[in-house]
This record gives sequence, structure tokens and C-alpha cells, in this order.
Amino acid sequence: MPSRTAFHGVQSASELVDMSTVQTITQSAVGSAPAKLTVLPSAEDNKTEEREEYRYAHLLPVFPQDEHYRPLTPFDHGDPASRALSHPNPRAFLDNATSVVQLTPHLGEVVTGVNLATLDNEGRDQVALEVAKRGVVAFRDQQDFIDRGPDFYLEWGRYFGRLHIHPTSGHPVNYPELHLVYRDENSTFNFERSNSISSTGWHSDVSYELQPPGLTALFLFSQPSTGGDTSFTSQVAALKKLSPQFVAFLKTLKAVHSGFEQAEYSRSGRRGGVVRREPVKHVHPIVRRHPVTGEEALYVNRQFTRYIVGLKIEESNAILNLLYDHIDRSADVQARVKWEPYTVVLWDNRITAHTAIVDYLDTKQRRHGARITPQAERPIPALEGLDLSE
Repeated sequence: MPSRTAFHGVQSASELVDMSTVQTITQSAVGSAPAKLTVLPSAEDNKTEEREEYRYAHLLPVFPQDEHYRPLTPFDHGDPASRALSHPNPRAFLDNATSVVQLTPHLGEVVTGVNLATLDNEGRDQVALEVAKRGVVAFRDQQDFIDRGPDFYLEWGRYFGRLHIHPTSGHPVNYPELHLVYRDENSTFNFERSNSISSTGWHSDVSYELQPPGLTALFLFSQPSTGGDTSFTSQVAALKKLSPQFVAFLKTLKAVHSGFEQAEYSRSGRRGGVVRREPVKHVHPIVRRHPVTGEEALYVNRQFTRYIVGLKIEESNAILNLLYDHIDRSADVQARVKWEPYTVVLWDNRITAHTAIVDYLDTKQRRHGARITPQAERPIPALEGLDLSE
């Protein structure tokens, strides 16, 4: 049998989970994960045999059928990044970093030598400001962060905003605030379309909420040996590429973002088949302003934006499709993050869009990760006074 690949304790996706075990966990919303997890052999094995327990089995996705939540209510959000603006050195948290490398001129940064788990509140404020300015920051060597477990994840996330509970995704037993991504040789619990020639789907997370996320964290427990990267794009830089006259027009527009299609995807029996909260739709400006940096950014995405309020459907489609194509194709404002073991990626969901890259299916390996999703303010229109009613 091939040896198990492991990177500093992060287990390779060649250890495939027996999904009957996951389904057993799914039937109950309470309790703990089993002490022993039986897994199936990889495709090259000729016989079934029990393998070593998966280190992160307690963080496998469950989908309790009786789990329901009331509609979200508005709340006042104070962005921690605003406090860092008055600091004499807003980047002091990087003083002991061993490496800080910008991914591209417009977007992205890779930091080594900073332990996110041990930052004090001042350091967390500075991280929030750095992410707001660079769009996305990948922190390497974060075993301390990842191995502290779900209670720590929630404490970390709550510092940056109210934690979002996803209406349809899987979460670990007893931790609904943790959104899980999961795919192995046999199963996927991601929002994917198999009838497309491409796996890319640019989006800003749950933009249909009244107060969508701000600073967001994602990290992987198990990953393919190659592939499974995440690409990001700067909605700030994308906006700047458009002509001033067109941008001025876009600032007068607002669009409906809807979660109904995502809910129907789950109700059809896919992704675990649950809808924990009834879907919503909300109106957001097509050009929003960041509350701390003041930068303006496009705020539309193929996954959740449906139509522009007040325009004929042909007019709306023409403008949105132009913007979608611009976002999709502008490689000069995009950055690709490669998932090295124990990487924590932070991004500002208000000014970036991202897409998973599902290019590892033939490897039959597992990709398992968690997202911490603090909500932020209702999107602020770049055009002051823009009416956001439909």
C-alpha cells in the first residue's frame, strides 16, 4: 500500500473518508465525532483495510436535518482596521516577520514568521488594516493557529465581526459558525456545477446578506499534493480599469443579490440537502466604498447578483455580463494563492472576489478546510445618498 503523505502533520488527501461515517454523524446535531474513523483505500489499493485515524475527523462536515435559524437582524459593525489608522506604525505586527512578499502590484501578500494565534488586539487591528489595503494576505506556518481548534477559531473571528452561520454548507458537530469546504474521491459538499466546462466561479461570499462579510479567514486541514489553489481578484483595481464616464454611471446603479438559487441547490438534495435559514435577497450598490480605506470597488458577482434595479432586463444583462467578463478575464488584477500546509489566508470580502480551482479531481485526493466568516457593515454606496430600496 502506498505510504501516507503528510506535510508537517497536515494529512494528505490520499486518505479518503468513508462517507457513510460522515452520514452517521450527520444524523445528529449534537455529540462528538467518533474516536475511530474508518476510511476507504485510495484507488490504487487492491484491498480494503483500516488506516490511521484522520487527525481532523472531528471537523468533518455534518448536515443536521433539524437545524434551523431565524432571519438575521441588523447590527452595528465597528471595523477593527479603523483603530490601526492612528497607530504610529500600522504595520508593526510585521516587525518580526522573516518574509513579506507581494503577490502582484495590485493584490496579495505572503507573510512568513508572524504567528496569528498570539497577536494581541493591537496586532489584530493592524492585520485587519493590512488585509483591507492588500485585499488578500496568506500567512504561512500557522500550525499554532490551526491546531488550537474550533473554540479558538470562533474567538478569533468574533473579534472582527458577528459570525455568519451559512444557511446550507456543512459544519463541524456543534460548531455551525464554521463553514467547511470538503471534497474527496467519492463526495463533494461544495457549491459546484458539474455541467460547466470550467470549475471557476468568481464570487464574493454570501453577498446576498444585508451585511455581507468583511475580513474572512480560510485554512485547510487536508489538501491535494498539487492543485486546489484559490484565485483572487481585486475589485478595486478592476473598477479603476473602467473609463471614468462609465464608472460615474455605475455609481448610480444598484443590484439585487439573491440566496434563493443556492438554497434550491441544497433543497434538490445536493451539498448535504439542508437549508438552515430561509433564503434572502438584498439590494447593494454596484460600486461600494470601503469604510476604512475609502477605496471604491465593484460589487457584483455571477453567483449571487441577479439584476440591476430599474433597468430593462436586456439593459441589466448587458451591463452585468460586461462586468462579469471583465472580472473573469482581467488576469492583470488577479492573484493565485497556493495552499502550502498550515497556511491561513485572510481576505477582505468587500473589495475582492475569489474562486476555487477544482483541478485535482484525477488525483482522487481530499481537500478539507474551514472558513471563519465575520459579517461587516451594509455595503456603503460610492455615490453618497444612493437609495438602496428596490
